[in-house]
Amino acid sequence: MAEDHRDAGEALDETELAIEGALRPASLSEFVGQPKVRGQLQLLLEAARIQERPADHILLAGPPGLGKTTLAMIVAHESGRPLRLSSGPAIQHAGDLAALLSSLTPGEVLFIDEIHRMARSAEEMLYLAMEDFRIDIMVGKGAGATSIPLDLAPFTLVGATTRSGLLPNPLRDRFGFTGHLEFYDDSDLERVIARSANVLGVALPADSLAEIARRSRGTPRIANRLLRRVRDYALVHGSGASASIGDVRSALDLYDVDAIGLDRLDRAVLDALVRRFRGGPVGLSTLAVAVGEEAETVESVVEPYLVRIGFLGRTPRGRIAMPEAYRHLGVSHPEGAALFDDL
Repeated sequence: MAEDHRDAGEALDETELAIEGALRPASLSEFVGQPKVRGQLQLLLEAARIQERPADHILLAGPPGLGKTTLAMIVAHESGRPLRLSSGPAIQHAGDLAALLSSLTPGEVLFIDEIHRMARSAEEMLYLAMEDFRIDIMVGKGAGATSIPLDLAPFTLVGATTRSGLLPNPLRDRFGFTGHLEFYDDSDLERVIARSANVLGVALPADSLAEIARRSRGTPRIANRLLRRVRDYALVHGSGASASIGDVRSALDLYDVDAIGLDRLDRAVLDALVRRFRGGPVGLSTLAVAVGEEAETVESVVEPYLVRIGFLGRTPRGRIAMPEAYRHLGVSHPEGAALFDDL
């Protein structure tokens, strides 16, 4: 009996992985949005194909959830090369990077997510690897230490970062192309959601598509996550085969996603800033402690969208609440809040 449950669980996991893979576009022609980056990547990959060489190293920068990992997979797929996945936090010693690089096959695409979080010693080793496809291995210690050069198979590095400003200039300059991903507009998100809905087998009328897009914060990853919750709601409370505008609103209200896409954490940050700190300015770490989250989470996940929609401002003295934040929360401006309009 236990084996039957385990086999059923494994089958479900494989099904979910298959669905997750199907939600990711496999080619640049299927990838929705980011037209400038898509055009630039298309040119870079086509030139490499004509010259029969690995593509230049690629850096993809932008907020989380905009498709950096998907684009790395597309680079490997359209180059006809295998893909190796890693992440900056997993590479904390030069030896970690040396083991990874020395195992690459000729032309392989190496994807390092959150590359700005690599250890400094590994970053310095990566400089030589990216430029000359070679690393130096130190053997021994002290006066008897010896440097042994190790040649690497030519490879393409695709780095992804949510904070490109933290990358040292020598590393950033070694990328042949840097693509900056922008938040999506609602029309592109509707296309993303329509494609994903087709994969998930749920029909969405135009108003349902528009409602999910409007609450997705300009981010495809969030759009797909909300779509899954809408599908679940339709399965339990609706017809299962389709989700009406009522189903969409009920599902997203249930999961605390409001009409403009703010979730519990977004509202907690705004509420703390407006009510507890009287609109600011307040430091990032203080704000993060007030809502019980890591400062990095607030800075990389919450702030980009709040700044984009004009709810939060960053100043040399700290974060401040903008007039739109007060209006959204239904709170009157404190005296002097009109000064924020000039920032």
